[in-house]
Amino acid sequence: MSPTIPLTDQLGRVREAIVTCESCPRLRDYCRRIGREKRAAYRNDTYWARPVAGFGDPAARIAIIGLAPAAHGANRTGRNFTGDGAGGSGDFLMAALHANGLANQPISRSPDDGLALKNAWIAAAVRCAPPDNLPTPAEIAACQPHLVAELGALPNVRVYVALGRIAYDACWRILAPERHRVSDGTKRSPVSSRPPFGHGVRYRTRDGRVVIAAYHPSRQNTNTGRLTPGMLRQVFRLAAKAAAIEKR
Repeated sequence: MSPTIPLTDQLGRVREAIVTCESCPRLRDYCRRIGREKRAAYRNDTYWARPVAGFGDPAARIAIIGLAPAAHGANRTGRNFTGDGAGGSGDFLMAALHANGLANQPISRSPDDGLALKNAWIAAAVRCAPPDNLPTPAEIAACQPHLVAELGALPNVRVYVALGRIAYDACWRILAPERHRVSDGTKRSPVSSRPPFGHGVRYRTRDGRVVIAAYHPSRQNTNTGRLTPGMLRQVFRLAAKAAAIEKR
């Protein structure tokens, strides 16, 4: 795996549209202010302080959807799940990806740390860091076209891993025109409304795409044991299996 996989022309255009977006004044003002004020530990850093595009393998069959950049993580580094400290959400996520052959290392500390994803792409429902990690419904809706465009530029994606309820809802809105089937591993039944969010919940679209829900690897979840390393490894084990099944 190369740490720098060239983007396709389409992904390059999507990235440019994301990083130059000014649609949500509250979020843009907040990101810029955080970039000026900084955290003491990062006072010598130049913050990215712009919307954050996705990254990973353009040939990915698995898309991982998070919530939004962290104020002093991706809003500082410019890369999703990067820079929130040792043992933070980035390390927690990469450890699960690495265990399943989807990342070349189990940590994510800086954009130049050599991290490379294989068969995976990491995006977000919202591309600017929101105050208190709480984007408004209008801000989520304003960012949805960026997610649609980015996923649309990944032609091989068949499996979506949604980290948290907001990401899960975003996936549902993208796939809502389809008729869905819910799978609990033993039963499948037709549904006309969204399956309830829960860790490990899966549903499959009529055309064979798979969505798997997981708790977000925030410190709030990982420090309390609500989400354990084994639980997240298992989610990506399921995702890798589903991607392999779709490939055959």
